[in-house]
Amino acid sequence: MAQITRRLQSIIEQRMLPQKVMLIFGARRVGKTVLLRQIVESFDGKSLVLNGEDADTHTLLERMSVANYRHIFEGIDLLAIDEAQHIPQIGSKLKLIVDELPGIRVLASGSSSFNLQNQAGEPLVGRSSRFILTPFSVQELAERETPVATFKKLEERLIYGSYPDITMFDTYAEKREYLQDIVDAYLLKDILAVDGIKNSQKMFDLLRLIAFQVGSSCSYDELGKQLSMSRNTVERYLDLLQKVFVVYRIGGFSRNLRKEVAKASKWYFYDNGIRNAVIRNFLPLDVRTETDRGALWENYVITERLKRAFNNRLDTQFYFWRTYDNQEIDLIEETDGKLSAFELKAGKKQAKVPIGFRNAYPDAVFEVINKDNYSDFLI
Repeated sequence: MAQITRRLQSIIEQRMLPQKVMLIFGARRVGKTVLLRQIVESFDGKSLVLNGEDADTHTLLERMSVANYRHIFEGIDLLAIDEAQHIPQIGSKLKLIVDELPGIRVLASGSSSFNLQNQAGEPLVGRSSRFILTPFSVQELAERETPVATFKKLEERLIYGSYPDITMFDTYAEKREYLQDIVDAYLLKDILAVDGIKNSQKMFDLLRLIAFQVGSSCSYDELGKQLSMSRNTVERYLDLLQKVFVVYRIGGFSRNLRKEVAKASKWYFYDNGIRNAVIRNFLPLDVRTETDRGALWENYVITERLKRAFNNRLDTQFYFWRTYDNQEIDLIEETDGKLSAFELKAGKKQAKVPIGFRNAYPDAVFEVINKDNYSDFLI
């Protein structure tokens, strides 16, 4: 497949103004380094690329003084730092650079938002923009494919996901090996580097449990009971898994109607391939259970809508809707106060808008998304 231009590239380039820091977050292996270098290559001015994992970079930036930074970056229009979260006090250092070096722009990437964002967050208030890079979206992939090719690859993407390297492999065996390598060698690396996380098996057991419950509401207390963990530990682990972009949470939608469930959570994976690697199941759809096919479809569609919001900088909030008498809708989107409701069906089944939702939100759009109409919905 020809090189794919990430949708965020043009947005970042437009916002990359002097005295501003562009922060790119995302999981390992989603293409942050490639995107950073593509932006640098297309930049007209003089640029410098540093690697936050390189000891020489640490030495270069260690003396935090205006005189030192003016000497190092004299004549530099764009400073790009990959894996910036590894640099101590990176936020304060970047603040000093953009405050004191007129005309300089900064681009920084990090695979762990709890490191880079925590270090860079407060010092860079008003000086930075944040972007989340995900595995390829179907929008990005479709730009290099015919509509027929995109449809034919749907099952493959439901099972193997859309990590950039996955699109380059010719065989399913290569795809499986790659995904297992990410899960076994890279997935929890950022989390386990954090002080206080000592039991990697418990973390992985929780992730497997979430993988088997995709699309189902999860109780922290129930997850804790199944894993012999406290509620606080479950919440902490899930928070960390979110911050390294493995999973994300969707909450229940409610405008204070007494029958609506508002405190429950559903958890989804940023990539279907990672979900299947966690449970070590790459079986074709036709030999999976109906429940599992539905979970893969729901995870794929909702995640693609989330990618669409990230890539187009849409201020959209995502929820599910359920009442205590078991009326339910898979996906609620709220944009500028307007509600849209979507029921996600892996098969041909149709669905009607639940009476409780229709009565409570008569102005909301309702639509069933299946394999016949998903293309317009996601692309």
